[in-house]
Amino acid sequence: MSKDQIKNLIERRLPKEGIFDTALKGVQFFRVTEAMPCVPAVYEPTVVAILSGSKEAVLDGEHHVYSNDKYLLCPMTLPVEAGTPLASKADPQLGVVITLEPRMMRELTMEIETAAAGNRQSRDGTPSALALASWDGGFTQGLLRLLELLDNPVDLEVLEQGRMRELCYAVLMGEAGAAARRAFGVGNDIARTIDYLSTHMNEQVTIDDMADHVGMSRAVFHRRFKEATTMSPKQFVKSMRLNNAAMKIAEGKTVSEAAWDVGYQSSSQFSREFKQMYGQSPRQWSNAAKVPERLN
Repeated sequence: MSKDQIKNLIERRLPKEGIFDTALKGVQFFRVTEAMPCVPAVYEPTVVAILSGSKEAVLDGEHHVYSNDKYLLCPMTLPVEAGTPLASKADPQLGVVITLEPRMMRELTMEIETAAAGNRQSRDGTPSALALASWDGGFTQGLLRLLELLDNPVDLEVLEQGRMRELCYAVLMGEAGAAARRAFGVGNDIARTIDYLSTHMNEQVTIDDMADHVGMSRAVFHRRFKEATTMSPKQFVKSMRLNNAAMKIAEGKTVSEAAWDVGYQSSSQFSREFKQMYGQSPRQWSNAAKVPERLN
């Protein structure tokens, strides 16, 4: 029943197709009624929950398809391809995106680790960079309680932080909790490195720079980075740059502007690597790209 309530709550606030901000900080609703192939995108730390239809995200060749039985957790900034290949007017995609506030997630993770004190479970294994998790009771109720604040401005003002914290706790304790705790816990070196890279995208950041940033040897950093993201640091940096460039071109920037913005100093190298990654030149991509309120 709670899922139906969430769906009705979202539908009441979606005037048309697209993605829309809400009065809740970091919470957006979206409706998609046309099929969209997977295209380059950069996901920030977020949770994406689908109430109808399905969605797809691809990381390093691994496809994650989810609908209203699973939600997606992206615990760190990642270069992906995303789309809605099955959306239609008869079967629209409806959902919500919640941006995760790193400080809140770190504080909750530390509190959970402290409360567990020696009773840490060993079943976590090696979590994947993108994780799918079932809509358990904690997540469903947490999301409903958060979105219900939109019906009352006073409740929204007073309770927003507490309800968001409740939802984040449910994510940390759910099926995707291992991935979340690794990204936001004490050993979050790789997530911090990716944040560093994201804010220095137009600079010539080397693998040694990234390793030095978190005090690791190059070999250890390479191994831990690949465990966390499934990609080598070199592959990740290239994907981040090219995905960001593809998005900038789709938004209207020229090919040369986009290349410069993401740190390429050679336009020929940029065009060559872009075509290797996406199968078409930057100019072909520019001509084919459609941007209007496209949801990645």
